[in-house]
Amino acid sequence: MSVKGAVMVPHPPIIIPEIGHGEEQKIRETSDSYRKAAAKIAEWKPDTVIVISPHSVMYADYFHISPGTGAKGDFGQFRAPRVKFCVDYDTEFVSVLAREAEARDIPAGTLGERGKRLDHGTMVPLYFLDQYMRDYRLVRIGLSGLPLTVHYELGECIKKTAELLGRDVAIIGSGDLSHKLKEDGPYGFQKEGPEYDERIMDVMGRGAFGELFDFSEDFCDKAAECGHRSFTIMAGALDGLEVKTERLSHQGVFGVGYGICIYEATGRDPHRYFLEQYRRAQREAAERRKASEDPYVQLARKTVETYVRTGKKIRVPEGLPEEMYSRRAGVFVSLKEEGRLRGCIGTIAPLRGSIAEEIIENGISAAAKDPRFHAVEPEELDRLEYSVDVLGETEEIDSPEKLDVKHYGVVVSRGYRRGLLLPDLEGVDTVEEQIEIARRKAGIPEDAEDIRLERFEVVRHF
Repeated sequence: MSVKGAVMVPHPPIIIPEIGHGEEQKIRETSDSYRKAAAKIAEWKPDTVIVISPHSVMYADYFHISPGTGAKGDFGQFRAPRVKFCVDYDTEFVSVLAREAEARDIPAGTLGERGKRLDHGTMVPLYFLDQYMRDYRLVRIGLSGLPLTVHYELGECIKKTAELLGRDVAIIGSGDLSHKLKEDGPYGFQKEGPEYDERIMDVMGRGAFGELFDFSEDFCDKAAECGHRSFTIMAGALDGLEVKTERLSHQGVFGVGYGICIYEATGRDPHRYFLEQYRRAQREAAERRKASEDPYVQLARKTVETYVRTGKKIRVPEGLPEEMYSRRAGVFVSLKEEGRLRGCIGTIAPLRGSIAEEIIENGISAAAKDPRFHAVEPEELDRLEYSVDVLGETEEIDSPEKLDVKHYGVVVSRGYRRGLLLPDLEGVDTVEEQIEIARRKAGIPEDAEDIRLERFEVVRHF
């Protein structure tokens, strides 16, 4: 078997005695677990160690794999320059992995390097591993802003590459848990912080990797974690394998969560193809959604699917509700893929002759012209979720107290600058957040006081 196993570990520099100067004793349980995980990797005797680090180079739509024959690093930025590392990269593994990713249309490779030096997300695990073994070559991989499923697929590519090359490999999923566990911690407190740590340690402690896809992007952002994508790539490298799971420890002494688990591959398990299971469930859910969509959403879907597949704009079809022909209103069309926003374009006031025309124009723009995203590809269509918001008239208000983040949308304006935010959006829980996001969208300075507020109601169609 090529993949011998994997470990989930944190990367707090303070755990290094030369940096902690005694403070590392406060997380002694984590240190002891780290040594046990490192000893287990040494027991596997891997040819190649793959470190997945959130502090390596990261791009929104590309996985960076460190190029070259090797790299150096030290803890100079943490006032411990004498703790040094020098590693040799497995260049053949990197080359084959990049080819495997390309074959699956996963954007990954050695382009875009911004610095050769090792990052602390890599060096902290190596500090412990090097106490037990040094005869290995390294592959260092960064994360991306792509969906979790694509991270898992990259892990599958790691597994396939190891098999093709006959390499015995160990994977290190480097990542801290929530950074929002304590009011007096360096990043403060958010209720999602301890919630995330409890959930992720339950999932990872059971080796239930399919549940990694159930963590929403908004929830992870609020928890301020930095390891979820690392763990997901690691899980993909164990796809279809029976694993002996050992949960070692979890601490949050400094207001940041540190979790350690070991996964030892022991054979094949046809019940552990988690991405395949997830996509099957998603297809079934998509079919149920399509069956329940109302005419507004059906029109948006037909618009997008026709335009993406043919490049043509549909005509307003017959058989729609009368309101869609006779009424004019501002309309927003929103697309989501795997719970993540994939495009959203709309109009505050009507620009076309009917709601139906507004949906068609804005649906095309959401799929192909939202500057935040590349155009929707045909293979994405079955995974898209649609919503259509039909806006009511805006009315000026003289105080934020007249807003309700669940009920009213807001328009913030100053001079010719105008920013809008819809109501009842995931991750926007307060009026202050709502106003702030709309202000930023308009490009209005944070200290501007002469802003104008308007509110509006919407009818949201799913």
